[in-house]
Amino acid sequence: MTTRVRTAVHRIPGGRDGRRMLLVALVDRTGSGLWAATSVLYFTHVAHLSVGRVGALAAVAGCAGLAGAPAGGRLADRFPVTRVLLAFQLLRAAASLGMLTGDAFWPLLVCSAAGGFGDRAASVLTKLYASRVAGADRVRYQAVNRTVANVGWTVGGLGAAAALAAGTTAVYRLLLLGDALSFAAAALLTARCAELPAAAPTPAAAPDGAGPAGPWRDRTYLAYVVTDAVLFLDDAVFKVGLPLWAVHATAAPDGAVPLLLMVNTVMVVALQVPLARFGTTTAAARRLLLPLSLAFAAGGVALAASAVRGAALATVCLALGAAAFTLAEMLHAVVSWELSIALAPDRAQGAYLGVHGLAQASQRAAGPLAVTAAVATGPLGWGLFGTAIALSCLLQHRLVRDRLATGPSAPDRGSPAAMHRPADGVRTG
Repeated sequence: MTTRVRTAVHRIPGGRDGRRMLLVALVDRTGSGLWAATSVLYFTHVAHLSVGRVGALAAVAGCAGLAGAPAGGRLADRFPVTRVLLAFQLLRAAASLGMLTGDAFWPLLVCSAAGGFGDRAASVLTKLYASRVAGADRVRYQAVNRTVANVGWTVGGLGAAAALAAGTTAVYRLLLLGDALSFAAAALLTARCAELPAAAPTPAAAPDGAGPAGPWRDRTYLAYVVTDAVLFLDDAVFKVGLPLWAVHATAAPDGAVPLLLMVNTVMVVALQVPLARFGTTTAAARRLLLPLSLAFAAGGVALAASAVRGAALATVCLALGAAAFTLAEMLHAVVSWELSIALAPDRAQGAYLGVHGLAQASQRAAGPLAVTAAVATGPLGWGLFGTAIALSCLLQHRLVRDRLATGPSAPDRGSPAAMHRPADGVRTG
């Protein structure tokens, strides 16, 4: 078993630096899992904030994240990615520690904004570094990274659940401290990663000075980002829509909700890496948009059908809906990772990926409203919800076709960064 584990570890794309960045993801998400399970309780029982003020903190963090994604990408085009990522991880650690210093609303608001800003920026920078370190195997690396991140999130959530059984103020503070320390540890691990050069321009890439001056003037890329924001709505389904719908509109027992969420976690951990092989090229990733549209539509239909009478049948329909939306989540992760990079010119990948980061950041703000509307509308709402996302998949499939055929990236090329990646242990910055 030890030999198999070692072989599997050495097969991870990106060599030593790729493995280090996976460890960064594990530590980071474990800390985030601690805080996600604690934040509302901390603000309520330790800071003694009202429901409205707790909501304001979450909203401000989300708005700050909208600015963090493009800011992180722009900085990555001007400075070494690892150094910028390290700085944002330290910012997140400082924001978490700042929340421990007092319970006044305005300082907490500033810390929440700083944390949201750093979180979205770090996400973009991690993606950019991964695309460089993994080279042509970037899709498989993303799948491994996502699996590791889900494991970390689960470990953090379970750890928080066990600790919160005590229900003391000291426990809440210790969990927040654990979140801060996870960011500090991630920063130390990042400091040990070699700095990698940006991908060298290829014949299919737009030459310097050609094409749009930047992502904000690139109408095709902006349209792609808008459609991708719609596809990210699967996140809100599991965080808000599915629990609300199961409890308030179906005959399924309340105890089924955590089991349905567990279906999502188990499927991602077990299937994300195997599914990645269906999107190992840019052209293959684009083709996945067709089955992805079917998965979204099926998920909407299954949740609509769960409004039937009978606890058993309702639970089965909810489970089918959870499975369909999880499949959609995994396929979209492969597609979005590859297309967002392939559509970006090599000369400004950081700026472009920063703008793409707005898709997920904006979904965090609009997603809960969209799924709440579906819940309020009833079975028809879920049918329309799944259909709307399916149509967005088809629109994106058509939208990127001509761009991928002519540039800025060739349809089936891998990132040439692999040819420039230093050998394990060699630092270039």
